[in-house]
Amino acid sequence: MKSILGISAFYHDSAASILIDGKIIAAAQEERFTRIKHDKSYPHNAIEFVLKFANLNLSDIDHIVFFEKPFLKFERLLETYVAFAPKGFKSFCKAMPIWLSEKLFQKTFLFEKLKSHDKNFNDKKKIMFSDHHLSHAASAFYPSPFNEAIVLTADGVGEWATTTVALAKNNKVEVIKEIHFPHSLGLLYSAFTYYTGFRVNSGEYKLMGLAPYGNPIYRDKILNNLIDIKDDGTFRLNQDYFNYSTGLTMTNKKFDDLFGQPPRKPNDEKLTQFHMDIAASIQLVTEEIMIKLSTSIQNEYGIKNLCLAGGVALNCVANGKLIEKKIFDNIWIQPAAGDAGGSLGAALALWYNEFNNPRKVNPKDDMQGSYLGPEFNNNQIEESLKEIGAVFEFKREDELILKTAEDLSKGKAVGWFQGRMEFGPRALGARSILGDPRSSSMQKNLNLKVKYRESFRPFAPSVLRDDLSDWFNINIDSPYMLLVSNINSKKCFPMSEEQQKLFGIDKLNVKRSEIPAVTHVDYSARIQTVHENTNNKYFNLLKKFKEITGCPVLVNTSFNVRGEPIVNTPKDAFNCFMGTELDTLVIGNYFLKKKDQDQSLKKDYKKSFEPD
Repeated sequence: MKSILGISAFYHDSAASILIDGKIIAAAQEERFTRIKHDKSYPHNAIEFVLKFANLNLSDIDHIVFFEKPFLKFERLLETYVAFAPKGFKSFCKAMPIWLSEKLFQKTFLFEKLKSHDKNFNDKKKIMFSDHHLSHAASAFYPSPFNEAIVLTADGVGEWATTTVALAKNNKVEVIKEIHFPHSLGLLYSAFTYYTGFRVNSGEYKLMGLAPYGNPIYRDKILNNLIDIKDDGTFRLNQDYFNYSTGLTMTNKKFDDLFGQPPRKPNDEKLTQFHMDIAASIQLVTEEIMIKLSTSIQNEYGIKNLCLAGGVALNCVANGKLIEKKIFDNIWIQPAAGDAGGSLGAALALWYNEFNNPRKVNPKDDMQGSYLGPEFNNNQIEESLKEIGAVFEFKREDELILKTAEDLSKGKAVGWFQGRMEFGPRALGARSILGDPRSSSMQKNLNLKVKYRESFRPFAPSVLRDDLSDWFNINIDSPYMLLVSNINSKKCFPMSEEQQKLFGIDKLNVKRSEIPAVTHVDYSARIQTVHENTNNKYFNLLKKFKEITGCPVLVNTSFNVRGEPIVNTPKDAFNCFMGTELDTLVIGNYFLKKKDQDQSLKKDYKKSFEPD
């Protein structure tokens, strides 16, 4: 039996993963344990969890692999500062002490940290390093259902690479093309995230959600000034407009002058039509680049399968456009596409690429629904609920499913905590807040009263796989909520002339379909298909909801409030339940009603977490 521990850390979304004989056993992000969103610190808790789940001590592990190469990253920083000197001196002074004390000597630093898990761990030679983009590419190909694929990885930046193309076949992944820093699609999108007043590495999905409210009137301005895109999709950014290479902000005064406004102040300045149009414009440019890149690599290599990873692969609108264009026959996207997934990819790359182990393709994929995190049995849940002072009822599974479906059909908001926690940024029916998609007020209520977040943010539908094409214009599996498609026109209501004249957020309150709570302003939805074999309990809940209502769809959003990581433990779930206007909490076989709880246990969740 051979075991590999994969680690990603120190930038954002630290995580740990474990393989035994090449099989994915467990994976989790550190943020879920520390309750610090996008936690970048050494993933002590995540490592403890994966070791415990695999029933191994650290000294039993054969190899430990870090997801990138610190020396190459340091080289890039130094070369960048030299190239732009004397600009960036302030940023240089801020970065260097951390590098010289910790990051540059990462093997020693990691060795010292790892010893805290197991006093018998004493073999520094077990620690290895992968390449950042190879880790991403490996995370996308090896668990995929393909024997051969092109892998496209796009993110902010790894060591030097920002966009890579890899050829993958059988048990080998080889990166063959790279675009290097400072030319980065991820950083371009993040620059606009910053400019519209959202947090970089956290608010990019808000920019994507805001885009359908606007018109892409700044597309040409972006193409004529900020980025030069070649016919094959490769690109260069005009560094005159950006500050990320040397400064402490993403954009500069020249960028502000180009668009005629300074960056929006986060959290206190109102979103206007200008910001919506900016969002629509950069979203369109991103889609165009991804389509051009995909078309050119398909034409060049003629391979029918595409795998995607890197932060840009979480842009599910762009992914939906790739599906629509039918450039590739099949597309598979790593559900933990960001840096967290790098921990898994680094371990997989070591097992297959370095050690040349044979690979057996799973036609469904090897991610097990991405349910790779901690789980709690009924005894542990009951003990935790008693300790908190919660009032609960135990229900048999059939009774639990029926009661939950009935509550949902009556418009109640339900916290749903079942089985193993998801790995990656999406809640997939294990740590989810659920609602009735037929309700006209559900989207607004969940945003304002439960999630405490911006009212424009859309919610995703979970749908029974067999009913997918009756409700949406798509008929391929989307188990990881990474594809956007339009609502089936038979379920849509046309907008009146008067409604079409509405601007921005005013569009939100227009009822567009039979499932308004999951229908975005452009009639689109970010879809999760639910499958009996990966999440039986959630599948049965959807089935029961369909029996009661005729609708095989539920609103599914992550079980947390704005700025909080997804809940991990029964205690996290109960605290979130008591800190929001959730009506019901269903946790294991236990059913809790808000009205039955001791009111002194209420939390003020509006101020508990810093807005993301």
